[in-house]
Amino acid sequence: MIKVRCAIYTRKSSDEGLEKEFNSLDAQREACEAFIKSQKHAGWTAVSDLYDDGGLSGGTMERPALQRLLGDIKAGKAQIVVVYKVDRLTRSLADFAKIVDIFDAHGASFVSVTQQFNTTTSMGRLTLNMLLSFAQFEREIAGERIRDKIAASKAKGMWMGGTVPLGYDVKDRKLLINPVEAETVRLIFQRYAELGSVKLLQAELDRRGLRSKRREGAKGLITGNAKFSRGILYLILQNHLYRGEVAHKGSVYPGQHEAIIDADLWTVVQDKLATNRKTRSLATGAEAPSLLAGLLFDDDGSRMTPTHANKRGRRYRYYISAALLDTRRSTRNTMRVPANEVEGLVADRVRTLLTSRQDIVDTLAALELNARELEAVLSRAAEFTKQWPVMPPETVRPVIRQVVACVTLSPDQIEIVIDAGQLAGVLGIEGKIESASDRTIILTVPTELRRSGQGKRMVIGDSSQRSPDASLVQVLQDAFSARDKMLSDTTETLNDITSGITKSKGRLTALMRLTYLAPSIVEDIFAGRQPLELSPKRLLRTSQNLPLDWTQQRKFLGFT
Repeated sequence: MIKVRCAIYTRKSSDEGLEKEFNSLDAQREACEAFIKSQKHAGWTAVSDLYDDGGLSGGTMERPALQRLLGDIKAGKAQIVVVYKVDRLTRSLADFAKIVDIFDAHGASFVSVTQQFNTTTSMGRLTLNMLLSFAQFEREIAGERIRDKIAASKAKGMWMGGTVPLGYDVKDRKLLINPVEAETVRLIFQRYAELGSVKLLQAELDRRGLRSKRREGAKGLITGNAKFSRGILYLILQNHLYRGEVAHKGSVYPGQHEAIIDADLWTVVQDKLATNRKTRSLATGAEAPSLLAGLLFDDDGSRMTPTHANKRGRRYRYYISAALLDTRRSTRNTMRVPANEVEGLVADRVRTLLTSRQDIVDTLAALELNARELEAVLSRAAEFTKQWPVMPPETVRPVIRQVVACVTLSPDQIEIVIDAGQLAGVLGIEGKIESASDRTIILTVPTELRRSGQGKRMVIGDSSQRSPDASLVQVLQDAFSARDKMLSDTTETLNDITSGITKSKGRLTALMRLTYLAPSIVEDIFAGRQPLELSPKRLLRTSQNLPLDWTQQRKFLGFT
């Protein structure tokens, strides 16, 4: 008898009741196990792995257990997926089509315990599509009811849950002022009104040792109690809850909770925030305006200033920590990064945000768009990303500066703060996000700080994603150009060749040695796959000790 491996998938939309000893997921699994046992004569047997998604909606594919299940299907670990009901697998027709395609491609099918279907037949697919249409309709109706309830409740000034803001505690679903935390909130508003700078405010809070709200989750997980980031400070300064108000879809209603910030201080802070946003503009008179001018900071809170160097007729742009320009300040943790690399990474991350349907939905969650509005937004984003590769820089630049609030470089990551309200404007729904509690979204990208050339430098992304180093490429081009001239039938003297390519005969000698580099090394440098520490100066300096054996050359220069 052929053994048929069956995987059981269970799901529950809410996490209510999951802490019980026997919950809904257990009940679903028990029913599926009983069904598999009834098919023992056909060789069915349940796999030991559990695929349980508790507290996750069926309207998305981003479910850990589902993704693990699909991965195991692709790996051939199961031939049949057993679910209690079809809507446990998905409530979306589009997602269902994707799942069935994966099943078909790997010779798998699925069975519903309460609705037996054979997904290998056209009639079975038709029946399932009809059921899923009703499931999706039910989900949209339920979503509309929830949105209407939230809108009505917020219009009455009720707090509708979520992360409890700093300065408040929750009792009986109502916000009550936490006196100690409220003092921190008042200090944040007062000092910003005086300083007019989130960067300076962040530095002062850090000096005072103030931390974000400490939160304990249902399972005892402790979060918060950390240094205030710029993104969090922007959230606090724009949050209407502190004014005793509740915001919803561009409207603000008097709240049922007590305010922490008075009207005068609130107005001063909002005016300063608006002024700072308006004055954050490009230096349009510059020969090559820097995309991140005024937006880029290092992890010490120091603004990173655009600068450039001219070498052999080429212009190299950089961002350097302002501390490097101020001899009175310590330069221990300062950074110098190539402008093209960091600007390209930020631009790519913004483009990636616009290409990800799930990221857009998460970022614009404050709007609570209905299905039709959301589809219009996603279509606009898709159109935007389709045009992105052919859009001229002068068109892309204002978009990036509009949606990016600030960028912070750290030794291990780059933090990009996105203004969700401005993003909504770019996607054609401006004016609909006024609820500050969800205005700012933080995106992170891994980076690596290495020593390159004269000092510290942020090298961004892994080697498979880096662009070729223009300086290294130029060195190799000079080397092979010198070799060609040396070997050609020419009347040029050595001095003529030297003056035409480089400054000295010593450098010309070093260039000639580089023509003996292994072809794989040359190929890696042209593809940007060289070691992060390999600079043009180091390559030329070490050429006098370069081994002739190609394998030894790779080890000597640090190539993997």
